[in-house]
Amino acid sequence: MNPIRIGYGYDTHRLVENRKLILGGVEIPHAKGLLGHSDADVLLHAICDALLGALNLRDIGFHFPDTDPQYHQADSRIFVRDTFKLLQDRGYELGNLDCTIIAEKPKINPHIPAMQTVIAELLQAEEDQISIKATTHEKTDATGREESMVAQCVALVVKRGFWN
Repeated sequence: MNPIRIGYGYDTHRLVENRKLILGGVEIPHAKGLLGHSDADVLLHAICDALLGALNLRDIGFHFPDTDPQYHQADSRIFVRDTFKLLQDRGYELGNLDCTIIAEKPKINPHIPAMQTVIAELLQAEEDQISIKATTHEKTDATGREESMVAQCVALVVKRGFWN
């Protein structure tokens, strides 16, 4: 396998009432949360898909199917941890992540440092390897109407010891 690989991840979930909003492993106060079989953390799901894609290991649904009862209401940090283990087992480590969360509300920027801390810990990385940005869809579609949220992620992974 190549010593440097890049993967892309994307996820979206509907916003509904009576659910906690979990993004990047952080609970964010909001009137709505993301609907899904697990905690529906779109950011962590996009990160998993980016890491899996970098190593051609299919996608999050293949590894953690929503038809499996063990993942019902699961904390998505488990998915990131287990995905990272697959990466390590193949001799890779994280180079960096570049992520974007697309949501009209709530404001995401105040929560980015906490998300970076959680994700860096899960991936045995430094916080400066975890870029998270936020934007809106300017009220142009379902995300813009606050019916859903989207996350995108690009991951760079490198063979362990590549930088030495």
